[in-house]
Amino acid sequence: MSAAKKPVLSVFDFDGTLTYHDSFVPFLRFAFGPFVFVRKLSGLLLPSLAYLLGRLSRDQLKERLVAHFLTGVSEAWFNEMAEAFCKQRWSRLLRPAGIQGVADEIAVGHEVTLCSASPELLLRPFAAKLNVKLIATQLEVIEGHLTGKIAGVNCRCASKVERLQAVYGELNHYHVRAWGDSAGDKQLLEVAQDPHWRYFQK
Repeated sequence: MSAAKKPVLSVFDFDGTLTYHDSFVPFLRFAFGPFVFVRKLSGLLLPSLAYLLGRLSRDQLKERLVAHFLTGVSEAWFNEMAEAFCKQRWSRLLRPAGIQGVADEIAVGHEVTLCSASPELLLRPFAAKLNVKLIATQLEVIEGHLTGKIAGVNCRCASKVERLQAVYGELNHYHVRAWGDSAGDKQLLEVAQDPHWRYFQK
């Protein structure tokens, strides 16, 4: 298939690319309230220090964060909080240029998806409002409650490419356009014919 005839797959990272900053930690503060958030966060001081000293990886620290805050939490409650967070923080969290960039890709008929390390449950309302598909880190849910574990692996680095291939098949069948802003997007940008680095921060 020639490049001109390949369908276009437009892939957007979320945190820092379409948004001004991370979404997960601010969501936790929003959902639990400032006092409970600070109390729970204090229990992660040692893992945070280990991360800063290079003894704990970024993914391992995130696993600790998820387990510490979300073990036993109702999926229904999480979904309710995610909807409220999206509604209340949309204009403060998302870059207008990023929103427009997504809309432009949709307008010309491209296949558009978010591909993010943030939890899928958190980003569903944002993806729905942007009118795009969603590939993101999945949280394990059993009998309606979060177990505090990540299902599979954190959706960053090589995992982003693997998750995209699991949904869309071999990416060389597409003309891939990608937007990212961090080291977690490196492999995604490398497979794209049109990579865009911190494009909406200009």
